[in-house]
Amino acid sequence: MGMIEPETIVKIRHLYFAEHWKIGTIAAQLGLHHDTVRAAVDTGQFSRTRQERAARQTGPYVEFIEQTLKQYPRLRATRIFHMIQPRGYTGSVSQIRRLVARIRPQGREAFLQLRTFPGEQGQADWAHFGIVTVGFARRRLSCFVITLSYSRALSVQFFFDQSLENFLEAHVEAFSAFGGVPRVILYDNLKAAVLARRGDDVQFNPRLLELAAHYHFAPRPCRPARGNEKGRVERAIQYIRSSFFAARPFTTLEDFNRQARIWCEGVASDRMWVEDDSRTVRDVFAEEQPRLLQLPAHRFESDLLVPVRSGKTIYVRFDLNDYSIPPSAVGHRLTLAASPRLVRILDGATEIARHRRSWDRHQLLEDPAHRQALLEEKRHALGSSPSGRLCLAVPESETLLDQAFRRGEAIGRSTTQLVQLLDDYGAEGLQWAIRMALDRDTPRVSSVAFLLNQRRRSSQLRAPRPVTLDRRPDLADLHVQPHHPEIYDELSNRNKD
Repeated sequence: MGMIEPETIVKIRHLYFAEHWKIGTIAAQLGLHHDTVRAAVDTGQFSRTRQERAARQTGPYVEFIEQTLKQYPRLRATRIFHMIQPRGYTGSVSQIRRLVARIRPQGREAFLQLRTFPGEQGQADWAHFGIVTVGFARRRLSCFVITLSYSRALSVQFFFDQSLENFLEAHVEAFSAFGGVPRVILYDNLKAAVLARRGDDVQFNPRLLELAAHYHFAPRPCRPARGNEKGRVERAIQYIRSSFFAARPFTTLEDFNRQARIWCEGVASDRMWVEDDSRTVRDVFAEEQPRLLQLPAHRFESDLLVPVRSGKTIYVRFDLNDYSIPPSAVGHRLTLAASPRLVRILDGATEIARHRRSWDRHQLLEDPAHRQALLEEKRHALGSSPSGRLCLAVPESETLLDQAFRRGEAIGRSTTQLVQLLDDYGAEGLQWAIRMALDRDTPRVSSVAFLLNQRRRSSQLRAPRPVTLDRRPDLADLHVQPHHPEIYDELSNRNKD
């Protein structure tokens, strides 16, 4: 029983024999192994005979076990048990566990408390917060946290994935919220930060190096198995889970990040500073903020850039959603720039479209101006032919031509005659005559012409329009030779004779 304190043995035996707790319950509540609890409640262990028997069984192997643990201090007791069984050991594994626990070298590493100067260091890490449903899509909700090591000020931003672009965007937003940049940022071995590592040699992600060069900070990875180096951001994540995330509803990602900013500026800033409970994080951050590196003149561009091209429609596809573009850009090689909030489409360096980003699936995001421009193009194309011009001017002409065709009229000839009537009487008059012909069930061009002629004669509204040269280019070069008026007088006299 040398592996636990006598006071613990007393507590175990009280819970087991007086309170009737089960061995598993006692082990879970006291943080002990089941065999340890079982050994403590075993009355026979206090028998000197049993202790002597156990000592006789393990005694020949103590020196071997000590030498093995000296060479491999972290070797498990079960592995030692399997090593000594072929050597003749006939006792139980529990005896070996107790023996190993007593003689294992206790070389637990001690750590110094890490202290930093104001503005010197920040710590950053991702945290996973479960799965959320957005429309037809299931998204992984993740949070990127940056905490300033001195003041413990926090920047918290939620995303639907842990992509490199979101990793960069979170830094940009954090620096903006802090109003400055710490000189060093410490990372765990995140894929977005560290591409490869061999000992102390680290290959950083090139995009992280671009970000660091833009904001003048130094990225630094934690050393392996040195959890104390980034303990501040890990404790911050635990604090976020319990104080902010627990039981908090949200409708959209933008709404959730808005709540997170309010919480960081309020509740998180008003908590007690860990090193002096007479001061708040807000007070200490006010001291640290002037020590941060100044922000550059321009934000770092962290958008995801994707080459796109529209085939025949006015839409480009990204993340299983369709975004509209101007008709003039159809078929061009374009660039799509995506941020957590916006999707922008660029033609070279020129932005030609901008949309709110959808985190749903199979959605159509359309700018009404793009559809209107497409309709205008279709109208111009339709109006370039006689039939198209007729259809645009008098939509009822389509119905008349359909019914005339069913009655055996020639569509081409009928269309030509209707266009001539459009030129002579205008759209308003032709529309009136077509409606009358349809109402009278006489869907023929001759009926339309009769109605127009009858209307002109009866009301004397207007004579047929004169021929314009833009519609009769063959008359543009026509020349009429003028004659002297006396010739007409002479002809008139001859007629009288």
